[in-house]
This record gives sequence, C-alpha cells and structure tokens, in this order.
Amino acid sequence: MGFLDLLRPRRKDDAVAENTWLVVGLGNPGAQYAGNRHNVGEMVADALAARLGAAFKTHKTPARVAEGFVRPGGPKLVIAKPNGYMNTSGGPVSALLKFYSLAPSRLIVVHDELDIPFDTVRLKHGGGHGGHNGLRDIAKALDSGDFTRVRVGIGRPPGRQDAADFVLKDFSGTERGMLPNLLSDAADAVEAVVSDGLVAAQQRFHSPA
Repeated sequence: MGFLDLLRPRRKDDAVAENTWLVVGLGNPGAQYAGNRHNVGEMVADALAARLGAAFKTHKTPARVAEGFVRPGGPKLVIAKPNGYMNTSGGPVSALLKFYSLAPSRLIVVHDELDIPFDTVRLKHGGGHGGHNGLRDIAKALDSGDFTRVRVGIGRPPGRQDAADFVLKDFSGTERGMLPNLLSDAADAVEAVVSDGLVAAQQRFHSPA
C-alpha cells in the first residue's frame, strides 16, 4: 500500500472485504454420498447457509457458493461446497481464495474427523492433514496448512471395519437422531471463530460440559 492509498477515503466495500471469511464444507458430490459421514462438512455448510438465509448458486469457480452476514454489519461468510470429489478439494478452494482476494488465514474448512467422538466439535488452526484426503489436497494446493479447521467428530468404526468404508456409509439411525444438534454446534463454532476469534471459540467448544 502506497502513501496515496493511505490518503484514499475508506470505502464500505473495503471494510466488508477485510471482514470476509471463506467457509468450505467438504464432501463428495451426488445423491449417493449425501448422507455419508464423510459429507458432514457439506451438511454443516447447508445448515449454516440456511441459518443466514443464503442460497447456494453456481459460481465462476468450480464450487457452489452462498453468501451472507452473521449479523447486520458483522462478518461476511462465503460458504462453499466444491463441485468435485473430496480428494480434489484443493483446486476449488485455491480458486475461491483468489477470486475473493483472501489469504489462507481467512479460510475455515469444515470436515469429518475420525479421531474425535461422534457428536463432538473441535477447532484448530494449522497442523497436518491426519490422513484426511480433503485436507491433504487443500494444503498441497495452497502450499500451506495455515487455515482453520472445524473438526466434526464421527468417531472410529466399530470392530475391524475399514475406516475408508466407514466414512462412506450413512450415519446410523441413532446418529441421525443426534445429527441436527451436531450440525448446529458446528455452525455455531464457525460463527464463534469469525465473531470472537479462535481462542475464545476453542474455550467454548473444548470446555467440558
């Protein structure tokens, strides 16, 4: 930014841009995957968009996008669901960040997490991908893991069931009964991160009940 830029009157659009977050819900496309545990990130994106009164639309990038404000004058959320499969999430996310002129630090990825019990939400910034193909591809495309993750617990598979098979199965009947509360909690977590900051959000969601 040069000296003349500093003198330029601040526009309303500038303030909006500085308070914009990209929220990406990970999943696989198609009706056959819609109820899978692996698609819980997309389910949270749907819940969050509904809460904001925003509808998903096709976009210039390979994703469907819904935009809205957490509250009047508050943070703007660009909620996105990549069009491709989980392991190709990086390209769409990179394109979305460029389109909205956002740094990876303004990215929140919502995804399923095997290492967290079902009905639990945890938050972190940075770190590895933990074997999650969506996170792996995003970090590779951005050449950075410097983004926030909302980790939605789905628990470990029972017995000797393969984890890859487990995540591509629909939630059980018991889990489906609890799922609305889990999706609501995850949507709350996203809003808490953008409104109050990661540390405050972690204190809220990581504290024992």
